[in-house]
Amino acid sequence: MTIWGKLAGAAAGLAVGGPLGALLGGFAGHFVIDRELEDKELVFTIALIALSAKMAKADGVVSPSEIKAFEEILHVPEAELQNVGRVYRVAQQDVAGFDAYAQQVARIFRDKPAVLEDVLDALFHIAKADNRIHPAELDFLQKVADIFGFSEFEFARIKASHLGDDGGDPFLVLGITPDISDKDLRTAYMRLVRENHPDGLVARGVPEEFMQIAQEKLKAINGAYETIKSQRGL
Repeated sequence: MTIWGKLAGAAAGLAVGGPLGALLGGFAGHFVIDRELEDKELVFTIALIALSAKMAKADGVVSPSEIKAFEEILHVPEAELQNVGRVYRVAQQDVAGFDAYAQQVARIFRDKPAVLEDVLDALFHIAKADNRIHPAELDFLQKVADIFGFSEFEFARIKASHLGDDGGDPFLVLGITPDISDKDLRTAYMRLVRENHPDGLVARGVPEEFMQIAQEKLKAINGAYETIKSQRGL
């Protein structure tokens, strides 16, 4: 069953209650997403809906391009747009702050930092959909990264993989420093490739529909690696 079939089934299950039904119906209460849920793929998708909805309001404007980017990332089929839109609106209107969602997501995936980075990757993709990232959106992303437990350097690496950085530093994209040995350079590069390979994402419960983001990030990683190799004459 696709993730959208699961999401529709969970929404239908709202009538009989349950933690997932409560999450989809109102995102109410800390108990909802803190429970042990077997289907991490479904949790990932719902978490992404909630956080992207909160981020879309960070700059005070919910742009059509951002909504479209979200729908494209997860390939929302037309038949499920209404269900997803309902959850998205609930998250936007919820009095709970984004930090409550981020903290809950961080607890669920506390032993899977790669999944937390996947969430940030998706949020970056949505934020830059209108060809610019508003300072309020960048601040939102930084705060979410802090809650997820990423260091300033790790956040800078993630940011650079999506936006580049002011100095055009390929080392930052790979999360390394210029004094790294050629051997360790390749090791760091191969680790990032494994973490962002489609097989790796599926293994850690990321929906298949998310693969577009992984491909974009791999392109940035490969580009940075080739740049460094060229600089070193490798």
